[in-house]
Amino acid sequence: MAHVVVIGGDAAGMSAAAALRRRLPDSDEVIVLERGEWTSYSACGIPYWVAGEVESADDLVARTPEEHRRNGIDLRTDTEVVAIDLEAREVHTAAGERIGFEVLIIATGAEPLRPDLPGIDGAGILGVQSLGDGRAVIEALEEKPQDVVVVGSGYVGLEMAEAFVVRGIGTTVVERAPVPLSIIEPALGEIVAETMRARGIELLTGAEVEGFELDDDGHVRGVVVGGRTLPADLVVLGLGVRARSDLAAAAGLPTGVKGGIVTDARQRVVGADRIWAAGDCVETRDRTTDLPIHLPLGTHANKQGMVVADDVAATLLQEPNRLTFPGVVQTAITKFCALEISRTGLGEQQARDAGFDPVVVSIQTSDRAGYMPDAGSMTVLLVADRGSRRLLGVQVVGTENAGLRVDAAATALAAGMTVDDVVMLDLAYAPPFASVWSPIQVAARAAVKALGA
Repeated sequence: MAHVVVIGGDAAGMSAAAALRRRLPDSDEVIVLERGEWTSYSACGIPYWVAGEVESADDLVARTPEEHRRNGIDLRTDTEVVAIDLEAREVHTAAGERIGFEVLIIATGAEPLRPDLPGIDGAGILGVQSLGDGRAVIEALEEKPQDVVVVGSGYVGLEMAEAFVVRGIGTTVVERAPVPLSIIEPALGEIVAETMRARGIELLTGAEVEGFELDDDGHVRGVVVGGRTLPADLVVLGLGVRARSDLAAAAGLPTGVKGGIVTDARQRVVGADRIWAAGDCVETRDRTTDLPIHLPLGTHANKQGMVVADDVAATLLQEPNRLTFPGVVQTAITKFCALEISRTGLGEQQARDAGFDPVVVSIQTSDRAGYMPDAGSMTVLLVADRGSRRLLGVQVVGTENAGLRVDAAATALAAGMTVDDVVMLDLAYAPPFASVWSPIQVAARAAVKALGA
């Protein structure tokens, strides 16, 4: 009888556990140890819960602990693993239990960055990573805060700022980069900045948070930026995340970019016997540069969980392995109110850093035939390699229905296409949906011209 232990009960952990429970004999144990109370939930939906667009945390849960248990998984919530003993092949819990394993799957996720600043541990200074974090923000909003400060304007910062704007709360966003959402090119970031300010947000760019002022009860009352104090009843940190890999590192397992656990294409932890890892706690491979990268997203976590389950089952049942995880092309999408923002592949500086000779073009186009009523607009920025003509990246900022145009570019990147290939793609056309040339192809044609052909 095999003993499979999974640490972590969200996307990667539960997708692996559920698939293993279907494939392994009933006599094999599949035990999941989850430190929180929820499983299989969408952390990406938290800003929309906070905004009131999603009614409750339950709506963000794809499968409850009870459902997993009915499917035969030994799921133990509110159970925190505090150590991994590789020699004894067991994990230790905060309650003093020692649970043995034949197979270990680490799916501990990621945790929000909290810089070591004065006052950072004050009440009312919150990260947003779990449903518990989301509930803390909801509870803070019940106190009717007048001034909210969001620190950082990445995906989480931008989406949380929108949530507060929707609720009619005065909101300030502090960003140390020159423009918000620094994973897109500055010219596109300026469009985002204009939209944020137009919705009443006080956006401070090129600004560094120096600390937090607390009242006598230890609750935040202000954020110190550039020598002045911004009033704040509530602070949300949107500074990104790091892999929650301390357990793995303490056990001697290898870690890499942003603390991500190092695995191979089958999600096996490098140098470890029958130990796999998946999700936001691992580093992965960028398919364009072939370099390691940490990119925490639920899409990748679920796929990696599938790969883990396939390889664990193949190992235990002595069957051929079918799946590997090929890496990522850094595709992402978000929005701020009516403005949609998406990107895939490399930006200009990323391309230079990776040794490419980038050509960058930017075009403005419509989301459908220009003569159609209510046609929206978008800006598409495309990066290509001068020598090989290979597509390297695409970024899109525009009105409704603009963002998902990036998926065609993501597919082209994964296929290693040139801009000439993209121009000749057979993409859907009808006046209500697109112009004769899709927006991505309009940008590709501009790149072809820039390359001198």
